Amino acid sequence: MAEAADWVIRLQAGDLDGADGLAFDAWLQADDRNATAYDAALAIDQEFETNAAAVREGLRTRRPGRVLAFRRPYYAAGAAAAAAFAAALIVPAMMVSTTTAAYATGTGEHRTVSLADGSKIDLDASSRLSVTLGRHERQVTMAEGQAVFDVTHDSRRPFLIAAGDRTVRVVGTQFDVRHRAGHLSVTVTRGTVEVLPADGASGQTFRLHPGQRLEHQEGAISAQVAAAAPDQALGWRSGRLVYRDQPLSIVVADLNAEFAKPIRIADPALAATPVSGVFIVDSEDAVVRRLALLVSAHTVPSDGGVTLKRNETPNR
Repeated sequence: MAEAADWVIRLQAGDLDGADGLAFDAWLQADDRNATAYDAALAIDQEFETNAAAVREGLRTRRPGRVLAFRRPYYAAGAAAAAAFAAALIVPAMMVSTTTAAYATGTGEHRTVSLADGSKIDLDASSRLSVTLGRHERQVTMAEGQAVFDVTHDSRRPFLIAAGDRTVRVVGTQFDVRHRAGHLSVTVTRGTVEVLPADGASGQTFRLHPGQRLEHQEGAISAQVAAAAPDQALGWRSGRLVYRDQPLSIVVADLNAEFAKPIRIADPALAATPVSGVFIVDSEDAVVRRLALLVSAHTVPSDGGVTLKRNETPNR
């Protein structure tokens, strides 16, 4: 817990660099308890941030000399540790107006994050995002990856997700956001979500309802909205990847997030091949074999991974 408190403070610093990110990721993976401890420490920090003004006012108006005393000596060690931990979290929170935390998953790793406002984020493999809970809005920056957001309703603080050149705006709902290799998709399972251009970007604003999915390629002005079943968006949480007429390039990008050996596609025409089906994420070899059969391709070893190549049509 002490190490978790240190990371909460360190990740709020303005001079973070790539080495800090790698060190944090290594610390998370070093012990299964570290992620749980970090989430708990962060929840305390964010809870204080939400109530910081009231706490400061309470400390300012407290009557001198009125303190709590522990009656038994053996409470002293626990009280000292609790005080040190609280100080490590509370002091930085009082010095900043908002609280920001970074979350990441490795290859094949899934993670659930509970935020101080009651919202929950289920992170897919190979995903990176940061969360800022402020007094007037809640902001997420999704650098790469996929996540399901279950957002607690708060009309005073909208929930904003920045993904490439688009911003997803919501008050309270459940939806999936996928942002990989410049491609964005947003699928709504409950409530209403707005997808609008980020500052400086062109395009129209879309309002999505349950059962709708938006697809957008970063840099393009347009976007496409179509019907989508909830299992297509949320299946990855139970180890199932569901696709309906999605290009092979998107399927391969998702599989590369799950497996260590990279999968490549030999040519653009094959990459654009539409794929429909359900893939159980078990062994990489089995998944790749089923995928190759589905798109009439075969695999060849290449640079530590495999490359999908189209099957040649025999001459008649």
